[in-house]
Amino acid sequence: MNNLSVIILTYNEELNLDRCLNSLIPLNADIYIIDSFSNDKTLEIAKKYNCNILQNKFINHSNQINWAINNINFNSEWILRLDSDEYITVELLDELKNRLSLVPEKFSGIFLKRRVYFLEKWIRFGGYYPTRLLRIWRNGHALCEERMMDEHIKLIRGDSFQFNNDFIDYNLKNLHWWINKHNNYATKEAIEYIKYKYDLSMDNEIKSKFFGTQEKRKRWFKKNIYNSMPLFFRSFIYFFYRYFIRFGFLDGIRGLIFHFLQGFWYRFLVDVKIYEILKKSKKNKVLMIEIIKSQYNIKL
Repeated sequence: MNNLSVIILTYNEELNLDRCLNSLIPLNADIYIIDSFSNDKTLEIAKKYNCNILQNKFINHSNQINWAINNINFNSEWILRLDSDEYITVELLDELKNRLSLVPEKFSGIFLKRRVYFLEKWIRFGGYYPTRLLRIWRNGHALCEERMMDEHIKLIRGDSFQFNNDFIDYNLKNLHWWINKHNNYATKEAIEYIKYKYDLSMDNEIKSKFFGTQEKRKRWFKKNIYNSMPLFFRSFIYFFYRYFIRFGFLDGIRGLIFHFLQGFWYRFLVDVKIYEILKKSKKNKVLMIEIIKSQYNIKL
């Protein structure tokens, strides 16, 4: 029995997938590609690496991850989740090989540090590194929280701790793709805000906690501070905080582009979409649900 299985979600990832899979070869892991009916060379690349290929209609990342957890008979003790545009460093590879089998029984989850690249530049400042994400869990000990955006793995039982080394998030697609992706994300983020603000549904979410893990602290600040600020104004504050207070300017010209697009433009776009839904619905909950279902084809 292999000690580790890997879940990778794909849709038209021929540009990124080979690099991701190549980084995993020394682990001798069982790799499961959960594909959303790609029409490029994604599946050819997956077959080259002898991956287990499954296909499922994409609704959102949370649904796809939980579909994999619930439908695959994993033969490993541990499961690692990666995106197609991510890959593990040599240092993390060694840590996985040397430490994973020695993890005490009381621990069911392992946080990894994400290192993001944008336009070939490592984004080190603006509070963006390190982002700690729970990406490894014991088989049967976790599920993904049910959210359209910003989903995290949630432990059912056991404690968690952190490995020392990084995995890389570096998408090779162009800026046009990045902007389209974030336009789509902005829609989902706006709906998540409305769901929370107007209590339209209750998801199985990770609890926000000021003195919790990094993801719990971020969730607490988002719900209790950021979401309490006026629409539009808060995107200015957030960009100022990231770029000046958290030294985002030290990332140079590509850092300026990234922090402006991701920390201001994207957040401003989210607020515009929130404003649009609230304006059309006149803050009526029934109308909000109808608009979200009809205009965005999303079930709450």
